[in-house]
Amino acid sequence: MFLPSFMGFDKAGFGDPDVLAFFARVTAAGGSLTATEKSAVTTLVTTMKANSIWTPMKAIYPMVGASAAACAQNLKSSSFTGTFSSGWTFASTGVTGNGTSAFFDTTLNPNGFTSFHQSYYSRTTNTTGRDMGIESFDVIISLGGTFYGRFGASNVITANGDSKGFYINTESSTLSHKAFKNGTQLGTTQTFGGAYPNFKNYIGAISVANVATYFTVRQCAFASMGDGLTDAQAGNFYTAVQTFQTTLSRQV
Repeated sequence: MFLPSFMGFDKAGFGDPDVLAFFARVTAAGGSLTATEKSAVTTLVTTMKANSIWTPMKAIYPMVGASAAACAQNLKSSSFTGTFSSGWTFASTGVTGNGTSAFFDTTLNPNGFTSFHQSYYSRTTNTTGRDMGIESFDVIISLGGTFYGRFGASNVITANGDSKGFYINTESSTLSHKAFKNGTQLGTTQTFGGAYPNFKNYIGAISVANVATYFTVRQCAFASMGDGLTDAQAGNFYTAVQTFQTTLSRQV
């Protein structure tokens, strides 16, 4: 029997329980997804599982549904449902802060992790603000035309004139700190190797002792946090997320 894609099924992910649970959380929160969004999410999840990317994830925010209710939901699990402050604009292409007060509290605190990654898909270019993280453990896509990926005193810094793209800032369990843009390694540094901070991770700004500051106006179309990623996982992650964005006609 044929089951249409709007039900969240495809041949690879027929009735995937994680996909169906995410759809249920969006609906319960008062949000809704289009048929195309449901199909894109289904393919994203099955691809991540097939490439060993799903397990390291703690929080995945695909930023679909064009509402705070839908975009606040964590695709990975019912944990870390976030909260948007006022000042956000929600669209089919993603979420955009006002650059002065808007932030997204993911509620995820990495203290106690033995490795960590952050990812952020930016659809716009701007040279101010910080995109996600905790002070000194963050992703700054473009600060005066420069990319910063930071874990404490361990910084990957490189010229970055166009802040559009998919960024990964990761410290693996082997204590290797690397940053990637669109699947290409931007750099690697001596690892931080200390304890991760005991504060929550924000998106659209950074958390300084759980207070939002350094707000950005770059449009976010995807973000994630979790355990550190290997080079292969980082490459496969970009491919999966870019396919997801292409299905939604919002790729950069």
